[in-house]
Amino acid sequence: MGRSGGSSGDDRAVQAGALRSDRARVCTISPPGLRPRIPAPCGTVVIGRRLCHPISPVRNFRKYGIIADLNEARRDALFAEYGVLDSQPESAFDDIVKFAGALCEAPISLISLVERDRQWFKARTGLDAEQTPREVSFCKHAMLGPGIMVIPDATQDPRFADNPLVTGAPHIRFYAGAPLISPEGIPLGSLCVIDSAPRHGLTPLQAQGLTVLAAQVMNLLEARRHLHAMERYDAILAENVEKFRILADTMPQMVWSTLPDGYHDYYNKRWYSFTGMPEGSTDGEAWNGMFHPDDRERAWERWRHSLDTGEPYEIEYRLRHHSGEYRWTLGRALPMRDPGGRITRWFGTCTDIHDHKRTLEERELVAHELSHRIKNIFAVIAGLIALSARTRPEIKPIAEDLRNRVMALGRAHDFVRPHSDASRSDLGQASLRGMLGQLFAPYGGPQGRIVIAGGDTDIDDRAATPLALLFHELATNAAKYGGLSTSEGSIRVEISADETHCTIRWQENGGPPVTQPPELNGFGSRLVQLSVVTQLKGEIDKRWQPHGLDARISIPLESLHR
Repeated sequence: MGRSGGSSGDDRAVQAGALRSDRARVCTISPPGLRPRIPAPCGTVVIGRRLCHPISPVRNFRKYGIIADLNEARRDALFAEYGVLDSQPESAFDDIVKFAGALCEAPISLISLVERDRQWFKARTGLDAEQTPREVSFCKHAMLGPGIMVIPDATQDPRFADNPLVTGAPHIRFYAGAPLISPEGIPLGSLCVIDSAPRHGLTPLQAQGLTVLAAQVMNLLEARRHLHAMERYDAILAENVEKFRILADTMPQMVWSTLPDGYHDYYNKRWYSFTGMPEGSTDGEAWNGMFHPDDRERAWERWRHSLDTGEPYEIEYRLRHHSGEYRWTLGRALPMRDPGGRITRWFGTCTDIHDHKRTLEERELVAHELSHRIKNIFAVIAGLIALSARTRPEIKPIAEDLRNRVMALGRAHDFVRPHSDASRSDLGQASLRGMLGQLFAPYGGPQGRIVIAGGDTDIDDRAATPLALLFHELATNAAKYGGLSTSEGSIRVEISADETHCTIRWQENGGPPVTQPPELNGFGSRLVQLSVVTQLKGEIDKRWQPHGLDARISIPLESLHR
């Protein structure tokens, strides 16, 4: 018969792999005309007289009546997921083997799980042994087929005639096994019934019943698998929670956590030792009662803003200590989000900064006092100059000029001295040109020897200090050695800005000729580097031209004003 009218030899071999007895379907993997053969090595199937690589995925084998996915590593991993091997007897499995034995009128019935080296019986009736070696297993063959494997008389089957379970107890003659296949298509074993007397096979009802019972075994195994996975997950979750608690309890900060809506449901031990409150008493919104009355509304507004926007939470407030004292605390929190970006929880800390804040306040007080005394020194010097001018009329013009310079230095000092909240608000927002004008006033004279050109930009008090130190140092050096050290010298300061940076160019002219660049390793040079690079996050490029210093200073706008 031609190819167009029938099947090839290999196709016939595959079709013959599922033979039917007069009562039940029998699955083999042997070519027609030959007696049944032992299955090929793990991971291969026999089609006709050839060894072929397995077809993937496994469901393709069912098309041909063959399953042969025997990747032992995958089977080991799957058995571990089920957590069933060597487990205690369970009534649900025991009831199935009892019913299977009664249905098929067989004295022995088993749920056999086939491992690498053994088959272990999850449930059994009529057999004392709990396991047997894999090499004598009938079920290792039965699990390879999509349907029930029936052996009418094992003594007549070359695969089993010399099997110890046939030649000795329990003297197997009849065997019928329904495969147990995982949802991934991996064979696990079989639900089988065994008789010591030969039989023709199973009735259609018995075959249907055994198939249904095998499916129920898999349902129970899958339920156990999910339960085992949940137990592993719960164990991992419990371990991680315990790790977090240990880590949080060893931190010097107070650690807390809230639900997405801000409901506080966790505090570490440090919180309770700091506040002295009973455990659980500050859950929910009760934590707000721990704030200083003057800080509560401000802290609530900031917290509500973070809950509404998802922005990080950070604020300083006074928190009640167990001693009754209110101590300054830095509160911070960040949200944890799921893959979709939704906030699932907030984690925060409270850090006791009371001592640090008091130390800073003391330092600031000392700095203010020193600054005030320095400012008074300028006033005293200016007064002495004025007094000398009144007693020495011939020096009055020079004295007046000197007095103006000293007073200008005093005004410039306002930019570099520490400020309290009150003095800072009086100083207000300043411009770069305005600050430079006051700084350079002592050096300007009637000829305006320092010219400020270009644009302008706002600066705040935080940027004013390093800027004033920087240009005061440049102007002092120019007065000593550069463009202001001669009567004809001058300096041009040009300001320009783009969207991100402010650039200031310092050009000296008319000073002593520069034959070689000076060494820049003194305190003044380090001060310039500290002011520009470290504090203002900018860059300075100094170039010594024959006519004097030519410097370019680039500073991010965000460093100049907040």
